[in-house]
Amino acid sequence: MISWTQVIELREDVGHDDFDEVVEIFLEEVEETLTTLAHDGQLEQVLHALKGSALNLGFTHFSGLCAEGEVMAARGEGDAVDLGAIRTSYAESRQIFLSELPQRLAA
Repeated sequence: MISWTQVIELREDVGHDDFDEVVEIFLEEVEETLTTLAHDGQLEQVLHALKGSALNLGFTHFSGLCAEGEVMAARGEGDAVDLGAIRTSYAESRQIFLSELPQRLAA
């Protein structure tokens, strides 16, 4: 669910001091976005943004579901996008990320 290689690479790119802030902003923005995520005219664009943010922080499964939903919305099938699965994937990924992050960064 998490690409730890991507996480480590991002940490090296932004610097160790700024990494925690990047993570905090990502988590806050995604959680805020997911609370308003809906089957509406903005679905494709919102999923596109979530996909990109998630990839940057290594949330591969969540990003993949967002990508699938983005494609469906682009084809006019936005109502069929499983928003519950997207939210669940994020919650599970977040829990794994936060619980394993200290150990992964210490390695």
